[in-house]
Amino acid sequence: MTARSESIAIDIDDEQMSGTFLSPKSKVPGVLFVHGWGGSQERDLERAKGIAGLGCVCLTFDLRGHAGSGIPLSRVTREDNLRDLLAAYDRLLSHPAIDTSAVAVVGTSYGGYLAAILTSLRPVRWLALRVPALYRDQEWLKPKRDLDKADLMDYRGTLVHAESNRALHACAAFTGDVLIVESEIDDHVPHATIMSYRAACQQTHSLTHRIIDGADHSLSDPVSQQAYTSILVDWITEMVVGERLSIIQSQ
Repeated sequence: MTARSESIAIDIDDEQMSGTFLSPKSKVPGVLFVHGWGGSQERDLERAKGIAGLGCVCLTFDLRGHAGSGIPLSRVTREDNLRDLLAAYDRLLSHPAIDTSAVAVVGTSYGGYLAAILTSLRPVRWLALRVPALYRDQEWLKPKRDLDKADLMDYRGTLVHAESNRALHACAAFTGDVLIVESEIDDHVPHATIMSYRAACQQTHSLTHRIIDGADHSLSDPVSQQAYTSILVDWITEMVVGERLSIIQSQ
């Protein structure tokens, strides 16, 4: 299925974020991609092209402060980027080809953390988290770059309970399908953080956990990149096919 590509601008306050819609020719589920801290939509765009070809409307975008857009990265707070994500989600659902009851969010690292919180603020059917980061709830309005990195690593190295963390609390209430992808050799998001997310997902319809052997946090090895792409596309395919079948059976 051929995908159409459309460059867009997403308004937030008095600034704009750049994004790219990829959509098939018929009304289908939507997939929103959220990149990690210091990243951009570039890597997401490549995966979105393949997933749009499966029959989904995909939206990738650059969080403010990233890819040379918006406020300086040194001033960006988690509140800023969560509002960016909400604006992108709302823009995705405004697309005329979207089935608004069938939305997937794919988040990486910091983007995974924000994606988890998003599920408490907007309807999400499927949630894919690659190496989701974790942060203390305190200092929410402090520029993210100024957070104590040593303290963060100590925090991530312990099992964090859902009731004590906003992102995990959102996961605990989430009833859709979840994919968690872990990197075996990750110096930013340790295994304990992944287990905190897993432990929080008690009410999900399904939970899939995959570990990419030999992979680091950023998937710097092309083999690891391909492994993640395969995991994500296979999972999205399974979810979308299941959604389409349920619609057919209900007719």
